[in-house]
Amino acid sequence: MNTTLHLQTPGTTSPGASHDHHHRPSVNITPLERFGRVVIGVAAIVAGAVLLLAAGSVLAVVLEVLLVAAGLDLAVTGAIGHCPLYAKLGHVPASLRRSQ
Repeated sequence: MNTTLHLQTPGTTSPGASHDHHHRPSVNITPLERFGRVVIGVAAIVAGAVLLLAAGSVLAVVLEVLLVAAGLDLAVTGAIGHCPLYAKLGHVPASLRRSQ
């Protein structure tokens, strides 16, 4: 008799379980906020990159890398229309609640 032990790690499914790998997160950011996030995010990325070229200290480099990372976060969440923090907090703007 051949028995196989399947260990399951968090975030995985058991063998043979069907699930959708292409799940798209729900939109929880209004169109105006999405636009603002993309514009401010791109501005932060550009500003951080330009400042990084002239960085004179380790602290300046760290702060500019953080500025670029924050800009990337804003640009990406704005582009896809989903904010994981909003989702975790259960926040859905009133204008999006009415349309669902």
